[in-house]
Amino acid sequence: MLITLTESALKKLKFLDIKEGKIPRIDADVTGGCGMSVSFKFVVDEPRKNDHIVEYNGIQIGMDRFTLRNLGNMTEVDYTEEKGFIVGDSLSSGTCAIEFNHKY
Repeated sequence: MLITLTESALKKLKFLDIKEGKIPRIDADVTGGCGMSVSFKFVVDEPRKNDHIVEYNGIQIGMDRFTLRNLGNMTEVDYTEEKGFIVGDSLSSGTCAIEFNHKY
């Protein structure tokens, strides 16, 4: 599992007011309707017992096994003021990207 952060995502994470003992997390959630899909949320929370921790430029990002299974082997995270945090294999191509709703 390799997670990379674009420069804008890295800047935003470094300037978030993260309280001691908490880390950014990527959480996957199954949503439904006509079909099943997996959505991702970006939250700042306490690390969980079985979290897999990925470190990038001194920033630790936690995720559980379900999230880890649903992310690609190489995932890039971007940030824009309009959309917040976005994760996807190729943010500039026509492939699907998954948007994070950041809550902290």
